[in-house]
Amino acid sequence: MITRRSFFLTSAALAAQTPPVELDWHDARKFSVEGLGFKDLASPYDRLPSRAEAVVRKAVWDLSRDSSGVLVRFMANTTAIHARWSLRSKTLAGPTMTAVGQSGLDLYARDSAGKWRWRGIGRPTKFPENTDVLATGMPAGDREYMVYLPLRNGTLSLEIGVPKGARIDKGPNREAGRKPIVFYGTSITHGISASRPGMTHVAILGRQLNREVINLGFSGNGKMEPEVTQFVAELDASVYVLDCLPNMTAQEIHERAETCVKTLRKARPNVPILLVEDRNYADNFLNPARKERNESDHEAMRAVYAKLLKEKVAGLYYLKADDLLGDDGEATIDGSHPTDLGFTRQAAAFARILKGL
Repeated sequence: MITRRSFFLTSAALAAQTPPVELDWHDARKFSVEGLGFKDLASPYDRLPSRAEAVVRKAVWDLSRDSSGVLVRFMANTTAIHARWSLRSKTLAGPTMTAVGQSGLDLYARDSAGKWRWRGIGRPTKFPENTDVLATGMPAGDREYMVYLPLRNGTLSLEIGVPKGARIDKGPNREAGRKPIVFYGTSITHGISASRPGMTHVAILGRQLNREVINLGFSGNGKMEPEVTQFVAELDASVYVLDCLPNMTAQEIHERAETCVKTLRKARPNVPILLVEDRNYADNFLNPARKERNESDHEAMRAVYAKLLKEKVAGLYYLKADDLLGDDGEATIDGSHPTDLGFTRQAAAFARILKGL
C-alpha cells in the first residue's frame, strides 16, 4: 500500500529523474516589438529617446526607462514558452504593486476565434536576472503570442525560450495604416496598481481595439510639460490621449493644457486629441480636500476645452470622469490608483469614445 508520504517521495523521485527540456533561446528584439515610439534609445526598451535625457526633468527621464506598455508579439509552434529577463532596478515590488506587475512578464495567446486570452506570467524573484516558465503543457500548433514587459521596472534584456526544434518567428504585421494610440499621462497610465502588466487600461484597449499602443505614463510626473509634449508630437499617432490631470493643479491646467494641445495640433493637424478628466477619487464623498481637487481640476479643464473650441481648434474630444472608475468605491487600491477592476472599467469608458475615432 502506498502511503501519502511514500506517494510524495515517489513523485519527487520521478521528477528528479525527468531530464530537463532542452531549449532554444531567442532575443526578443528579433520579433515584433511594440510600444516603443522612438528608435534612438539608450536601452532597448526605454520609452523616450536618449536625447530626451538632456531635455526633460530627471524624474521624467528616470521613469521613461520603465518598460510599461512595451510588448513582444511572435508566432510559435510550441508546447511551452520560457523567458529570461534582466531588470534595471533591484526593487521588485512596491507598496501597492505586485512583483509580477512591477517587474514581471505577462503572456497572452490568440485563441481559435482570434481573441487574445491570458496564458501565464513570469515571476521575478531576484535581481538582476530572472528565468521562469510562462506556459507549459500546451497542445502543439501554430499560434500568435504576446508578452508584456514590466510596468514599473526597466527591462535591459528579454529572451524567449522554446523547446529545441520548435518554430518561432515574428508576429504578423499590423494592418497597413493602423497607426498607434499614444497615451500621455500619470501613474494611472503608467500602470500603478495593476496586478500584472497586461491588466492596465492601456494594454486592455490595445487588445480590444487591435492596435499598437504607446504608453507615456510617468508616475507622479505627467504634467503636460512642453519639454515632454515635443516628444509626444514626434509620434505619428492615430489619436493622442492626454490624461495628465491627476498630476496637475487647476493653475497648472490653465497654464499648460492649451499649449500642450496646440503643440500637438500644429505638429499633427489631422490627428484627434482626446482630453481626459481627472478620475474621481473613490473616497471623495468623505474627503472634502480630494473632492475639491477633483472639482477644481474638472472646472479648469472644461474651461480650457471650451476656449479651444471657441478658437476652432479642430479634432478635439473630451472624456468626463463620471464613468472612469464607477461610483461604488470598489475600483481602487488607495482611492486613486485602480485595481484590475478599475482598469477594466477605465478601458470600457475609453473604448466607447476611441472606437469612434
